[in-house]
Amino acid sequence: MSDVVGRQLRIVEALLFASAEPLRPADIAPFLEGADIPELLETLRTQYEGRGVNLVRRGDAWAFRTAEDLGFLLRREQNETRPLSRAALETLSIIAYHQPATRAEIEDVRGVATGKGTLDLLMEAGWVRMRGRRRTPGRPVTYGTTDAFLDHFGLEALSDLPGLDELKGAGLLSGRLPPDLQIPLPFDGMLHPDEDPLDASDLGDPDPDDEAE
Repeated sequence: MSDVVGRQLRIVEALLFASAEPLRPADIAPFLEGADIPELLETLRTQYEGRGVNLVRRGDAWAFRTAEDLGFLLRREQNETRPLSRAALETLSIIAYHQPATRAEIEDVRGVATGKGTLDLLMEAGWVRMRGRRRTPGRPVTYGTTDAFLDHFGLEALSDLPGLDELKGAGLLSGRLPPDLQIPLPFDGMLHPDEDPLDASDLGDPDPDDEAE
């Protein structure tokens, strides 16, 4: 390994350790002009394999995280936040697998109404985001998951989501859901062919026009 590459790896390592949030290659690029950031990240990931701290990918971003088999060593007594309600857990699961999904589509799967507060809670947690607007009458808002969702649940990509039986076993889906419910392949691209970009007004209101659904 050349001295130049060695220094580049040290810079990437330092940036990742100093960041409170996972970093994308584009976040690192300004500090290493002309460097092959993806290759550096893969090299660093290999170097940290088997250590107490691993370099992991979360969507398009990267972060250092405690090795999964050592997580129990770092547990501390903390004031626990209020756990998510059953409605929030089901809504999060449906969005994860069916994204991009509108509120009406979520309600169709659950069979019950989904309160606006449930979606607001998931967005405040940083796990759900507004993606765009469906190209249907009323142009309802579509929802999807975030990189923070992947990070919290230890997923590298949406393709790592567990299967239907695992979800039921974990209590994330209730018996109220349709028995013939199928788990589709979630879409995690920028915009689905049937989505339009969000309007400027959407940034100030989490769900301004869902009444039209």
